[in-house]
Parts: sequence; structure tokens; C-alpha cells
Amino acid sequence: MKYSLKQIMVFDAVASLESVSAAARKLSMTQSAVSMSLGQLENILDRPLFIRQGNRLTLSHWGNWLRPKARVLLQNAQQIELGLHDQHLISGIFRLCSSQTAAEHLLPQLISKIDTDFPELRIDLTVENTENVIDGLLNYEYDFGIIEGRNDDSRLHQETWLDDHLVVIASPHHPYARYDSTSLSQLEQAKWVLREQGAGTRRIFEGAIHGVIGKLNVWKEYEHVSLLKALVKNGPYLSSLPFLDVEQDVAAGELIILPTPQLNMQRHLSFVWRCDSGENPLRDCVITEARRMSKQRQRNKYI
Repeated sequence: MKYSLKQIMVFDAVASLESVSAAARKLSMTQSAVSMSLGQLENILDRPLFIRQGNRLTLSHWGNWLRPKARVLLQNAQQIELGLHDQHLISGIFRLCSSQTAAEHLLPQLISKIDTDFPELRIDLTVENTENVIDGLLNYEYDFGIIEGRNDDSRLHQETWLDDHLVVIASPHHPYARYDSTSLSQLEQAKWVLREQGAGTRRIFEGAIHGVIGKLNVWKEYEHVSLLKALVKNGPYLSSLPFLDVEQDVAAGELIILPTPQLNMQRHLSFVWRCDSGENPLRDCVITEARRMSKQRQRNKYI
């Protein structure tokens, strides 16, 4: 074997950051040392691993072929270095990207529990919409994702975490608030503020109204759930959001849930990761703790 783990590590850092200078900062190396290491690896493999576009480096066909194998090799090397004892294996940085609902209502408790029980494991959390979570996983930016709804990319493995559902919300002063049920024609005539295209919430809502409601009057689209709730509370709008996002506002009387029996808005929160990522004790730890937490939340509902 002519290549070294250091060369593989340099390749992975440049692939992640698409920049020699950024990789050099991450690895505490000089730019010339990073360039030399990368050049040596390309010479050894006799293949161009990157396409150079100005100051940016993007993976070539051969680079994309090498990337998952390099990631597995580095993960295995890290496990060897840490040792074979369980308490040592649950150590390191775990890059998690989550959609908003889970990040706001579930992950603070989960991360706090992991910080207490596994102090050597650090969760590096990024919050994005479902589409960006999937794109980030496919581009090796994250180790693990939590999404709302369905993933159709065969390169990713998906497992359901817990069930949730969307609801249609309005201000208590909205004209529809006095009705026992909201008709489809009323929903069609209303002004709506919704999540942006690419959000899992938006995708599920549009799936629920497809073939049932012709066209909605979508007034504005926003990424932030808190802004959507504020607009609904203080204006004539309707919105559709996960129940987890509005549960406290409804309990406080600041929002109401409109009865919409014609719409099926059930959904799942799911774990996703790359199929080629191999075994990962950090991922197994996070999944185990997340499932334990969701079971405890379910039990608490009935106490």
C-alpha cells in the first residue's frame, strides 16, 4: 500500500470544504503541505480526484468513487486509535443535520441526555429544511439526518423515529374560528402563509390537498416557523404546521386548530444516513437514545 492515512485525511478534508486553504486550516497544516499531499495521492492512484474551478475544487468521477471508501477507512482508523472498549468508542464529533421541528422540540432534550451520559461524544448540530438535509448527506457534509416525511433517494437509508401530524391553524379571532368544521371551499378562499418549497412540512401539506383543493391563495412563504405563527396570531391568515410546533400556543389560547377532517396530514419524523457509510457506533448511540426518549415521552402522555 503506497498511500497513507494522512493523504486520505487530506483528500477527505478538501472534498468536504472544496478548498485547499480551508482544509489546511482545519488540519492545522500549511497550504503547500496540503497541496503536496493531495498531489502525491493523485500521482499514486494515477487519477485526477478533483476538477479545479478557480479557487474551488469539486470532486471528479474518480474522487466521487473514492470518497465513501475514504470515509469508511478513516472511521475504522479512528476506532482502532480509540481502542475497543465501548466507553472509548462513543467518543468524537458527530455531524447531525435536522429539520426544524425535531431540532426545536426534541433535540435539545436528546443532546442534553447524550452530553450527560456520553461526555466524550459531541453533537455538531445544523438545522435545515428536509431537502437541504438530504442534499447535505449526499454531499458528505453530515453523518446523520432527521427529516420530516419521505426520502426517495436510494443512496440514503431511512428509519421512522416517531409519528406526528400537521394541523391547520388560525387566530382565535379568525372568522373560521366559530365553525365546528372547516370546508374545503373555505380553505380554498383563505389567505395562507406557508413554509418554503423544499420543507418537509410543505411537501406533506401539498400532498394532503392534492386532488382535493384546486389552488390555495398563498400570500407569503417563510422558512421560520416562529414568523409563520406570529403572522397567523396577528393577521387574517391560515397556516399548516406540525402539531409539535403549535402545541404550546394552542394550550395558551393564542392559536386554534381548525377541524379539517377531509385532509390526511399524518407524517413521520425519520432518521436518514448514507447507505455506504458503514457501521458507526456514534450513530447507533444517537438512535438508541432517541428511541428511548420518544418512548418515555409517549408514556408520559398517559400518566
